[in-house]
Amino acid sequence: MAKFVVCLALAICWACCCPAQTESLLIGPGDLLSVQVLEAPELAQHARVTDAGTLPLILGGEVKVAGLTPAEAATAVKDALVAGHYLLNPHVSVTDDQYATQNVTVLGQVAHPGVFPIVTPRSVLDVLGLSGGVTELADRRVMIERHATKEHIQYFLSNKSSIALDNQVRVYPGDTVIVPKIDVVYVLGDVARPGGFPMATNDGKMTLLRAIALAGSQHESSVPNATRVIRRQSDGSYVEMKVALSKMEKGQQADMELQPDDIVFLPFSYLRNMATNMTALAAAAATATIYRF
Repeated sequence: MAKFVVCLALAICWACCCPAQTESLLIGPGDLLSVQVLEAPELAQHARVTDAGTLPLILGGEVKVAGLTPAEAATAVKDALVAGHYLLNPHVSVTDDQYATQNVTVLGQVAHPGVFPIVTPRSVLDVLGLSGGVTELADRRVMIERHATKEHIQYFLSNKSSIALDNQVRVYPGDTVIVPKIDVVYVLGDVARPGGFPMATNDGKMTLLRAIALAGSQHESSVPNATRVIRRQSDGSYVEMKVALSKMEKGQQADMELQPDDIVFLPFSYLRNMATNMTALAAAAATATIYRF
């Protein structure tokens, strides 16, 4: 008797101290579920989740189960049976016998876009690794669409490894991961390395001085005070802004924050500067080489 009491006390302590195990895989449309009711074996069934995310029961109508764990789905089925006055206090179990998909789709700026098999949740970095990793033109804002709920979750792939690892999210079978293309600014004219430069900073911002530095800075033959920024408007037209670059470099004027697809032009001479219009610069930017950091 004393041994029984000790064992009972240990069991109670273990149940109180150990955290409950949580299930990570969520039910989604098309999954094949198995339902068991202890008090009514005749209500046992195998059924697929509908496109609407519901499970049709033998008794109790349809129950919304998409986005739930099997344990939560069992509670939902139990509530439906009680609400319909079919059973007073049923003990229900639900298992997911077959997931509708055991793949993850990775699209966008990755080395090898495609569909990859996964049968358990994986970290977003693991999934990106399956596709060969992100390209040099990858946006840091990775989007994940949940298969079960169609919820959109954003993961920021920081340049700092500790932040990228600490802030990871889980990717589930059936999810879709999209890595969009990074925004680019263009530096043309009398610079060492004219071309496009990704705005691949942690804050996704680029200033005029930083862009010119990435382009290898201007040559001595350039005319910095005749620098122009050409910005595309929402209606497709362009607006031209003159910039006093020399004052910015001397700290006499605040640095200018650029917008995606801005074109910075440093003229070679006053004569060539006058002959270069916005249309020609826009055409040159369209064929410019995109550099990595």
